[in-house]
Order: sequence, then C-alpha cells, then structure tokens
Amino acid sequence: MAFNKRSRHITQGVARSPNRSMYYALGYRKEDFDKPMVGVANGHSTITPCNAGLQRLADAAVDAIRAADANPQIFGTPTISDGMSMGTEGMKYSLISREVIADCIETAAQGQWMDGVVVIGGCDKNMPGGMIALARINVPGIYVYGGTIRPGNWKGKDLTIVSSFEAVGEFTAGRMSEEDFEGVERNACPSTGSCGGMYTANTMSSSFEALGMSLLYSSTMANPDQEKVDSAAESARVLVEAIKKDLKPRDIITRKSIENAVSLIMATGGSTNAVLHYLAIAHSAEVEWTIDDFERIRRRVPVICNLKPSGEYVATDLHRAGGIPQVMKILLNAGLLHGDCMTITGRTLAEELEHVADQPRADQDVIMPLDRALYKQGHLAILKGNLAEEGAVAKITGLKNPVITGPARVFEDEASAMEAILADRIRPGDVLVLRYLGPKGGPGMPEMLAPTSAIIGKGLGESVGFITDGRFSGGTWGMVVGHVAPEAYVGGTIALVQEGDSITIDALQLLLQLNVPEDELARRRAGWKQPGPRYTRGVLAKFARLASTASKGAVTD
Repeated sequence: MAFNKRSRHITQGVARSPNRSMYYALGYRKEDFDKPMVGVANGHSTITPCNAGLQRLADAAVDAIRAADANPQIFGTPTISDGMSMGTEGMKYSLISREVIADCIETAAQGQWMDGVVVIGGCDKNMPGGMIALARINVPGIYVYGGTIRPGNWKGKDLTIVSSFEAVGEFTAGRMSEEDFEGVERNACPSTGSCGGMYTANTMSSSFEALGMSLLYSSTMANPDQEKVDSAAESARVLVEAIKKDLKPRDIITRKSIENAVSLIMATGGSTNAVLHYLAIAHSAEVEWTIDDFERIRRRVPVICNLKPSGEYVATDLHRAGGIPQVMKILLNAGLLHGDCMTITGRTLAEELEHVADQPRADQDVIMPLDRALYKQGHLAILKGNLAEEGAVAKITGLKNPVITGPARVFEDEASAMEAILADRIRPGDVLVLRYLGPKGGPGMPEMLAPTSAIIGKGLGESVGFITDGRFSGGTWGMVVGHVAPEAYVGGTIALVQEGDSITIDALQLLLQLNVPEDELARRRAGWKQPGPRYTRGVLAKFARLASTASKGAVTD
C-alpha cells in the first residue's frame, strides 16, 4: 500500500516533472517522492504568550516526521490573543479567527495534497479552528496543544490572567491598593503557554484527549517543560503511523466520541465556548449534534475537578494530580464514557486508559472521586424561554443565588456597559443586557470578560445578572448567560428589551424570560427595524454575511 496516496498527485509521473523541480529547490531527493508529505500547521507567533512557545514544538514534530521516513512541510496559521484584544474592537476578530485558521489549514493541506497534518496551536480559537479543519478535510491528523502557562504569584497567592481582569474592578472600587494592582498586573503571566485555568484553551485541548485526537496527558503539560517538546515529537510519530493505517479524523470523531469530549468538559468545569465549538466541529465532521445534546449530557455527568475559574486550581495542578486520563478513567468506570471509541493511536479509549488508576490519589484535592463530586450534575446548562427560543448557554454550578428577577439595564456596546459598571451605576439585582453582539450583529460574538470581571471585582458577582447574544470568556463566572439565540441583529426577542423591563434568569428551571406581556412584545416587534451592517468590507463583513446562528455553532459553511 502506498503511504503517499494523496501527495503522489503532485509528485508522480512525467507530467509532474515541473512540480518535482520545485521540490528539488527545497532540498528533496528522488527517493523522497515515494514518502508521505506531512503538513505541520505551525501556530507560532510572538503576538501572545499562548503561541510564543510553539516553534520548538514544531521543530520537534519536524524532526520526528523525518525520523519516521516522511517529509515534513511547515506552513503557518494565524492567531489573535483573546486576552489582549479583550474589551476592544479587536475582540470581534476572535471567533472569526477560528474560521480563518480552519480555512488556512484546509487550503494548504488540500492545495498541496498533504497525506496528513500535525496541527500545533495555543490560544483559544486555535484548537477548534484546527479540529474543524481536520474534520472537514478528513486526512490523517493529530492536534498538538502548545501547553499551559505556569501560574503567577503575588504575595503568596496564585494568579491567572483572570486575576488581572478582576483586579480592574477591585482597584476602581477601592478594594485593592495600587501596589497590589500593579503587582497582579506584572505577575499574572510568568511564562509562555495558554491561560492556566480551565478556560477555553485548556477546555478544548483537554477535550481533544477524550475525543481521541490528541495524545494522553498532552493537554495539561506546561509549555516551557521538556515533556511538552517530547509529546510533540511523539504526536508526529503517531501521526505517521496513522497515515500508514489510513486512520482518518472521521474514523475517530463520531457522535460517541463527541459525547466523550463533552462529558469530559462537564466533569472538569470547562468553558461555555465549548458549546459553540463542538457544534461547529460536529458540523464539519458531518455528525448529528444539537445544542440540546449538551443539556442531555449535563444532567448525567458530575463536576469532579476543582479548577478555576469556579474552583481553586489550574492546569499544572491537574497534571500533577493525574491529568485528563485520571478524570477519564473515573468517568469510564462509571459508564459515563464510551470506551470503544477509536483514538489516533489506533487503540480504543479503554485500551489507552488501561494503565490509569481506577481512583484518584488521596494526597490531592484537584480530582475528586464520584462519591465526592463537587456538583452532582454538569455546569454548562442550556437555558430557554421567550428571550432565547433557540437556547442560551450558562454556567450554573456554585451560584449562591440561582434565580434572579430584576430590571433590565440595556447596553448595545461593551464600552458603555463597562463605563456604567466602573462608575457604580449598576446595582444589586440588576440584569445587564448586552445585545447586537451576536455572530452577525457584533459581528463575531466578542467575549465579555472585561465587564463580567469588573462586576466581580466590584463585589456584585452574586447579585447581578448578565445576558448577551455575544460570548463569555472561559474565565468568566457568576450569573451570566451568553450565546442568546436568535440574536438581536436578526430580530430575536433580546432586541425588544427596554430599560427597566423585568427579566428572570432561573438556573433551576433553565429559564430565560422577559416578563413582558405578549401583546406588548408583538407591538415592539412590529416597530423593530434591523440596523444596517456595522461593516461593509473585509473579514468582519464577510463573517456577518455567512455566519449561522449561535445555536448551530456560528459556522460559515
């Protein structure tokens, strides 16, 4: 069997002599044309610490591909920093970068007839972008996560980037000194690697272990550590073997393996963004998957990991406690994972977990046994009601006040909401409504970490509700509801909310309701007019035209 069955289209035969001439310019030898061509989608970038440590992982993958008698082909993928763009117009490009990354990988891999692809990424949208591409093109592929950042420290307290966002609210509320404010700012991010809690990057990379598309233990390694380099090399070696076995992403990404991934997300307390991203991944893999499937899994999978943002620990702590394999083994033994799902190694998930202890170690409190679960059900809930007929996404565990009914405080841009919060114009019991920030209206569903963190810093995290047709960062916690669909821009009910209207967020009944009579809503709807597009040229305009509703993943194809 030829292991270069795709790349032979551009390397074999008399007609391909000019193609080979170009390969000779790159240092290829005649015998190389019979070897598989393996793409290395390198997300290295000095834009962000999340991606600044990826080059040595790419170098390790290249060396391993050569050692496995295959041809590495490096190409770049873009990134933006969610943390740096947060609270600015640049955040509108975050979700869009997921689609751009997927399109870049598809374009390079298909245009060059690559036989397989190693995808290396770090910041939040790198993971779903890469996996969407692998599912879409369906050539052998593996995901190599860049690794987590180490925790920062200030005056004996561990820090993450969210500590810095929350410090803004604390400082402006007079609850933090200038010395401590600057100390947190300088020390929150002490190394390369992605944001350290179970935020979006770590959520997605961890779930890829359960999905079967990344090697075990790889998602919780710190970027600066040698084991991360070694894991990248091993991932490349495993991919070359997958090419020889003709083991493709859609052999691995199935309805059952997505159930495994989502179950892992629930157990670890992962990011709301995972809902959007797995809808998109399933779409690309042509797997039937709806927003209601998340609620089905939430009801049966407990939260067993004590991780930030709602818990105490970060990814490096999870790694020391046994990593994602330990979490998966607990779930597998309880019948909460499908052990017969195939993984990129060619072994089933159950076979991969054979060496893992049945119970977590007693000398740690990061991973809990099922009988000591932090919460009996998962945390990512799908709320519905007249404000979200298609659904909305909320984190509902750990709330002291799971039900809030209060007056709407309506904002149509993040800056205005932030100004009101910092000026102390938001009161306990208020429900903030940020709208026209959905896939089409934002466009791009920007994340609202800055205002939610400011609310927490002001001491209002348990007493103020927050709903939006945009998104929330994986670092967000509190009474927050995002991904409201239909969005305001297409005439969803959220567009009809007026200042002072009564809104109910009920995390117990999974209800998101605008308490306004139907005849009044009908009157408002009759008078509503769709605003003009915010952008008419460029990638933002393109995304606004193409993006689906959030309840279907905000996909563009």
